[in-house]
Amino acid sequence: MAKYKAPLRDMQFVLNEVFEADKLWASMEATQEVTPDLAEAILEEGAKLTEHELFPLNLSGDAEGCRFEKGQVFTPKGFKEAYQALSEGGWMGLGGNPEYGGQGMPKMLTVLFEEMLYASNAAFTLYPALNNGATLLLDSHASDEIKEKYLPPMYEGRWIGTMCLTEPHSGTDLGLIRTKAEPKGDGTYTISGNKIWITGGEHDLAENIIHLVLAKLPDAPPGTKGISLFLVPKLKINEDNSPGEANQVNCGAIEHKMGIKGSATCVINFDGAEGIMIGEPHRGLAAMFTMMNYERLSIGIQGLGLGEVAYQSAMDFAKERLQSRAPTGPKNPEKPADPILVHPDVRRMALNVRAFNEGSRAFASYVGMQLDISKYHEDDTTRKHAADLVALLTPVAKAFITDRGFDATVEAQQIYGGSGYCTEWGAEQYVRDARIAQIYEGTNGIQAMDLMGRKVFANKGEFLNIFTKDVREFLAECTSANMAPWAETLEAELKRLENVTEAVIKAGSENPEEIGAAAVDYLNLFGLVAYAYMWARMVKLAQEKADADSSGFYAAKIQVGNHYLKRILPRTLALEQQILAGSEVLMTLEEEAFYVE
Repeated sequence: MAKYKAPLRDMQFVLNEVFEADKLWASMEATQEVTPDLAEAILEEGAKLTEHELFPLNLSGDAEGCRFEKGQVFTPKGFKEAYQALSEGGWMGLGGNPEYGGQGMPKMLTVLFEEMLYASNAAFTLYPALNNGATLLLDSHASDEIKEKYLPPMYEGRWIGTMCLTEPHSGTDLGLIRTKAEPKGDGTYTISGNKIWITGGEHDLAENIIHLVLAKLPDAPPGTKGISLFLVPKLKINEDNSPGEANQVNCGAIEHKMGIKGSATCVINFDGAEGIMIGEPHRGLAAMFTMMNYERLSIGIQGLGLGEVAYQSAMDFAKERLQSRAPTGPKNPEKPADPILVHPDVRRMALNVRAFNEGSRAFASYVGMQLDISKYHEDDTTRKHAADLVALLTPVAKAFITDRGFDATVEAQQIYGGSGYCTEWGAEQYVRDARIAQIYEGTNGIQAMDLMGRKVFANKGEFLNIFTKDVREFLAECTSANMAPWAETLEAELKRLENVTEAVIKAGSENPEEIGAAAVDYLNLFGLVAYAYMWARMVKLAQEKADADSSGFYAAKIQVGNHYLKRILPRTLALEQQILAGSEVLMTLEEEAFYVE
């Protein structure tokens, strides 16, 4: 059976030791009250909630799925009670603005709680995850009046937010949307149109659903420059701020999906619904990116959470599964066979999964740290430095973590052999649930093109130089003999990344097809180097503490790090050659030749 226990020791290692969050929080006025004791208490309580309330519903929620009857959606058995526990515990507003009832916890802390949520029940977690993004958007772009009206009940979990972008004919190219917003003359708008693939668009968890909808005004210019943003509640709001009569917002259907079956993915029809504008006319997409970028990191964490629970479950199976003898002779001669972890190939898979999981945890926390600095630090230059890093790293956090998370679920499933293909072990569900994370919130190919095109090519590598400078400042501290292999290899990988970047920028200046041709391989190369930086930081600290540690935690960290250094990082060699091969091999085949008559 599947198993999950929140990896608190590793989370605390990353938070307190690798990134010294307590020192950072103490240096910023907005986070000074977040002490190590408070952070530890939050993580421990979060572990209890996710292990005991959410994880037991994961398998059953997948088997039951959501039910659609006469325009209403009913979530799987136990979801309403679990959502109530989440809301009553104050978890819905964990990172929210304290002015409106949120708890104001830093992103470095909330990313770790999000990992627990996704690991324990990914489908359930999508409901609060969308609400977190919606409240962030409103806090950033709505008027004070709207914030006072909507944020408190959303932080309480009584109301819950969604994001309504996609239409049947308009996915990535949002400039093609047809949803209309007609001004009524009283400050409100009539919203008409259809949206698809709306996560949590209809359900029975909260008393009201707050839709954030992209639409176009009658005088909108063409393309993305003509998009405005509107808040459209499922139920209109009375004067006393209680939910009132139904708005013209209707669920037309729910999708039947490969995974995340406990998450309602809806067709939502706005049939002349009443809405209010958020932000300025024709500037809606810029405001929506506040939510989209939050969700991209969050979905990256979905990949990490599923990789972690898949690993834990596979290791629990591996302990008990006896098959054949170790190559060097029996390890358990009193038993008919040895546990499968004696076999090098099983260890290869297990170490691959663990190395990427722990690298992803550190990387997500690193991005969270930059978000905290960019939001709370008092120095303008420091804030801008962090914001530039966030811009660079967000597509990597979404795409690389979800790709590696999916790989982790597949390799973990492989460890089971045939048992992993059967539903009762849970492994196949993790594969199905992880697959969507590579697709929604902007497919990973789109993330790669964002990284290569907007974040690297457009500024001629300016953001990349900020990152490589930070890494080299760390390498200057790696003076011990034990860190020499890491320092030398990481410096070589930085140079490889810089050389490839320069080559693509040059080629792209002459032929724009080079950007898209290089994008995915470039993101993977960047991700491998970024994780090498994370692992170097973790190994350096572990080496300093290993001798005095009787638990074996730091020794294991060094060994897993060495696996990453020697058996995973060399993948950059192939990626470099793939990138330098250029676009010609992709673009010369005639279009007609792709089709089979």
